[in-house]
Amino acid sequence: MLRYTLMRFGIFVGCLLVVWGLVYTGLAPRGLGDSNGLWIILLALVFSAPISLVVLRKERDRASERIVRRVDRVKANLEANRNQEDVADDAARTQTQAQAQQGQAQTS
Repeated sequence: MLRYTLMRFGIFVGCLLVVWGLVYTGLAPRGLGDSNGLWIILLALVFSAPISLVVLRKERDRASERIVRRVDRVKANLEANRNQEDVADDAARTQTQAQAQQGQAQTS
Protein backbone atom coordinates (compact mmCIF):
# COMPACT_ATOMS: atom_id res chain seq x y z
CA MET A 1 0.00 0.00 0.00
CA LEU A 2 2.91 2.32 0.72
CA ARG A 3 4.29 1.71 -2.75
CA TYR A 4 0.96 2.67 -4.35
CA THR A 5 0.72 5.80 -2.21
CA LEU A 6 4.25 6.87 -3.12
CA MET A 7 3.60 6.25 -6.81
CA ARG A 8 0.38 8.27 -6.63
CA PHE A 9 2.21 11.08 -4.85
CA GLY A 10 4.94 10.99 -7.52
CA ILE A 11 2.36 11.38 -10.28
CA PHE A 12 0.82 14.31 -8.40
CA VAL A 13 4.21 16.00 -7.96
CA GLY A 14 4.96 15.50 -11.66
CA CYS A 15 1.64 17.05 -12.62
CA LEU A 16 2.25 19.87 -10.15
CA LEU A 17 5.56 20.70 -11.79
CA VAL A 18 4.05 20.56 -15.29
CA VAL A 19 1.09 22.76 -14.32
CA TRP A 20 3.38 25.20 -12.52
CA GLY A 21 5.53 25.42 -15.65
CA LEU A 22 2.49 25.98 -17.86
CA VAL A 23 1.12 28.71 -15.60
CA TYR A 24 4.54 30.32 -15.23
CA THR A 25 5.04 30.48 -19.00
CA GLY A 26 1.51 31.77 -19.53
CA LEU A 27 0.24 28.74 -21.46
CA ALA A 28 -2.30 28.01 -18.71
CA PRO A 29 -4.42 30.69 -17.00
CA ARG A 30 -3.31 32.16 -13.68
CA GLY A 31 -5.49 32.15 -10.59
CA LEU A 32 -7.31 35.26 -9.46
CA GLY A 33 -5.35 37.54 -7.15
CA ASP A 34 -3.39 35.64 -4.51
CA SER A 35 -5.00 32.28 -5.33
CA ASN A 36 -2.41 31.28 -7.94
CA GLY A 37 -0.79 28.62 -5.69
CA LEU A 38 -4.14 27.07 -4.86
CA TRP A 39 -5.08 27.17 -8.54
CA ILE A 40 -1.91 25.29 -9.50
CA ILE A 41 -2.51 22.62 -6.83
CA LEU A 42 -6.14 22.23 -7.90
CA LEU A 43 -5.18 21.81 -11.57
CA ALA A 44 -2.49 19.30 -10.62
CA LEU A 45 -5.06 17.26 -8.66
CA VAL A 46 -7.48 17.34 -11.58
CA PHE A 47 -4.83 16.11 -14.01
CA SER A 48 -3.17 13.56 -11.72
CA ALA A 49 -6.38 11.73 -10.72
CA PRO A 50 -7.24 10.24 -14.15
CA ILE A 51 -3.57 9.58 -14.89
CA SER A 52 -3.24 7.64 -11.63
CA LEU A 53 -6.45 5.78 -12.35
CA VAL A 54 -5.07 4.44 -15.64
CA VAL A 55 -1.34 4.13 -14.91
CA LEU A 56 -1.58 2.58 -11.44
CA ARG A 57 -4.33 0.07 -12.16
CA LYS A 58 -2.09 -3.00 -11.76
CA GLU A 59 -0.49 -1.69 -8.58
CA ARG A 60 -3.91 -0.86 -7.13
CA ASP A 61 -5.10 -4.40 -7.90
CA ARG A 62 -2.01 -5.88 -6.21
CA ALA A 63 -2.55 -3.73 -3.13
CA SER A 64 -6.20 -4.75 -3.04
CA GLU A 65 -5.28 -8.45 -3.20
CA ARG A 66 -2.83 -8.01 -0.31
CA ILE A 67 -5.51 -6.30 1.78
CA VAL A 68 -8.04 -9.06 1.02
CA ARG A 69 -5.50 -11.73 2.05
CA ARG A 70 -4.82 -9.92 5.32
CA VAL A 71 -8.52 -9.57 6.10
CA ASP A 72 -9.12 -13.25 5.32
CA ARG A 73 -6.20 -14.24 7.57
CA VAL A 74 -7.55 -12.11 10.43
CA LYS A 75 -11.03 -13.60 9.98
CA ALA A 76 -9.59 -17.12 10.06
CA ASN A 77 -7.63 -16.33 13.24
CA LEU A 78 -10.74 -14.90 14.89
CA GLU A 79 -12.75 -17.98 13.94
CA ALA A 80 -10.02 -20.27 15.29
CA ASN A 81 -9.97 -18.33 18.57
CA ARG A 82 -13.76 -18.49 18.77
CA ASN A 83 -13.67 -22.26 18.24
CA GLN A 84 -11.02 -22.67 20.95
CA GLU A 85 -13.18 -20.68 23.36
CA ASP A 86 -16.20 -22.84 22.51
CA VAL A 87 -14.23 -26.06 23.13
CA ALA A 88 -12.90 -24.73 26.45
CA ASP A 89 -16.40 -23.60 27.48
CA ASP A 90 -17.92 -26.96 26.57
CA ALA A 91 -15.21 -28.80 28.53
CA ALA A 92 -15.78 -26.60 31.58
CA ARG A 93 -19.54 -27.17 31.43
CA THR A 94 -19.09 -30.93 31.08
CA GLN A 95 -16.74 -30.97 34.06
CA THR A 96 -19.16 -28.89 36.14
CA GLN A 97 -22.08 -31.14 35.24
CA ALA A 98 -20.04 -34.25 36.10
CA GLN A 99 -19.11 -32.81 39.48
CA ALA A 100 -22.74 -31.89 40.16
CA GLN A 101 -23.87 -35.42 39.32
CA GLN A 102 -21.18 -36.91 41.57
CA GLY A 103 -22.31 -34.61 44.39
CA GLN A 104 -25.93 -35.70 43.94
CA ALA A 105 -24.93 -39.38 43.85
CA GLN A 106 -22.98 -39.04 47.12
CA THR A 107 -25.85 -37.31 48.91
CA SER A 108 -28.38 -39.91 47.81
